[in-house]
Amino acid sequence: MKEAYVRQLELGPMQNFVYVLGDPDSNEAAVIDPGWEVPRILDAATQDGYRITSVFLTHHHFDHVNGVEELLRHVPQARVYAHADDVPYLSVPPAQLSPVEDGEVVRIGTLPVTVLHTPGHTPGSQSLLAVGRVFTGDTLFIGSCGRVDLPGGDARALYRSLSETLRPLDDATIVMPGHNYGETPSAPLGDEKRRNPFLAAPSVQAFLRLVGG
Repeated sequence: MKEAYVRQLELGPMQNFVYVLGDPDSNEAAVIDPGWEVPRILDAATQDGYRITSVFLTHHHFDHVNGVEELLRHVPQARVYAHADDVPYLSVPPAQLSPVEDGEVVRIGTLPVTVLHTPGHTPGSQSLLAVGRVFTGDTLFIGSCGRVDLPGGDARALYRSLSETLRPLDDATIVMPGHNYGETPSAPLGDEKRRNPFLAAPSVQAFLRLVGG
């Protein structure tokens, strides 16, 4: 069995990670959070022999969706997958937008991607579980977590997302965050459970103290 294609690109002025996730059997690929520098995203996929057929958005903030319109001009057949709770904040043509819910499985070619609703940073923040990795957007960073002081932020919801949805995942799962804010660009979830104080918070009260809520 061929290994899935995963390309991590640090793009834009805010240290965003944009990902290209591909199925080596069909050479279909998805872009996760095309916030910046669309030509570089397209070039990376093309150079590595993949064609983009879908887009996943972990949440609606501008630095993660800036490039959607431009990307769709180049690949108008692509579907955009966003959690239903963040859809009202997006400017994506309805014909190309597919709202998703927690637990849904979307396929890139034959490659399954499982949607995990992880609200707190925004109401519709979602993490994407695929090929032994979890793409966490701004829910979980390496060594920290997302902000809760922006419109739609909810510290208690973020605590539940971290403690009830992400923390139970297998320790070997690789965390692929939405920004390059940590000591490493990715890390095993088991390491984060031990050293990330936000993920390891033993109670909602302890978490609220950490985030200043």
